[in-house]
Amino acid sequence: MKKVLIFYASYGGGHLSAAKSILKYVTEHYTGVEAEMVDCMKYINKPIEKVTTGAYREMAKKTPKLWGKVYSGSEKGLLSKISKDSNKLMARKLNRLLQEKKPDLVISTHPFSSQMVSYLKRKGKLDCTLATIMTDFAMHKQWLIGHEYTEYFFISNEDMKQDIINYGVSPDKIFVTGIPMSDRFFEDFDAKEVYEMFELDVNKKVILFFGGGEFGLGKNRTTQILQAFIQKASNYQIVAVAGKNEKMKESFEQLVHENNAKDRVRVLGFTDKVPELMHISSLVVTKPGGLTTTESLASNLPMIIINPIPGQEEENAEFLVSHGVGVWIKKEDNPEEVIINLLSSNLLEEMKKNTEKFTKQYSTKTICETLL
Repeated sequence: MKKVLIFYASYGGGHLSAAKSILKYVTEHYTGVEAEMVDCMKYINKPIEKVTTGAYREMAKKTPKLWGKVYSGSEKGLLSKISKDSNKLMARKLNRLLQEKKPDLVISTHPFSSQMVSYLKRKGKLDCTLATIMTDFAMHKQWLIGHEYTEYFFISNEDMKQDIINYGVSPDKIFVTGIPMSDRFFEDFDAKEVYEMFELDVNKKVILFFGGGEFGLGKNRTTQILQAFIQKASNYQIVAVAGKNEKMKESFEQLVHENNAKDRVRVLGFTDKVPELMHISSLVVTKPGGLTTTESLASNLPMIIINPIPGQEEENAEFLVSHGVGVWIKKEDNPEEVIINLLSSNLLEEMKKNTEKFTKQYSTKTICETLL
């Protein structure tokens, strides 16, 4: 029986989603393989995990510029050293689990677990294959600490591959597969049924608008941009998703009331129907987290980027803009002008065509076949 451990950490949804996708595929398609998913930080120390994930969420929500400095600082200097040293200490605790499970293969979707396992391999305490799945669209050096002891890197795009090679990683370790995601995004939904599910007009195109979820970043700016879409994209229907952020949902509903737009704007809280909604949409408006970006590109959706968190999300935004699949509405931009320019030209059509280069529908399958 081949044993596989899949490590993730709860700092953002992309790491967990990638881990879940891998576990599901392995479980459904491989006999003779025993796979298990573990939150590496929660295993090491639940109080530390609770404090650090809480700090990440609060910093990203309330002081995003400070988070951007932390993110940048973790690549070099004192913060980088603190991160590496703390991961070495935590690796000793993680080693207990690894010695108990004795995995043949470790798949890591977070840089911390990649560092810990590579450190244990370097110290001769562990003999297994290590695969790292990078869940963003730009390189960060924390992912590559201990790369000499990592056999596989699975990444989202060719630009990233070249950056990683330049850093010193052997090209034969790097596989441009795309980021693993739920296979629900590749289901062949009945568009008419989805329109009916959300009481939408089948004769009008749909804009999918995400309000930032639990972070609710830039609430005033977000509502300003939604209002601009309501007023300047009158030929479209809008599905505005506030997630679990009740205040954002109330703001969206107030906007709809003020603009007398109930007939063409649907406001949702949390929904598990994102694959269905992306299937019928022509455009997505969102902050560019690794998971949402992956899902949007897989659904061939051009992106309007709003409120990226400084750090990895701003790097994702720059990647999307540079490859002609996204437009970033920055603080100094007039949203109405951006929307008018986008919808009155063939730019949207060009962006949709450009997404085809990044549609990696079989990322999970490819990764699993490569490893198993």
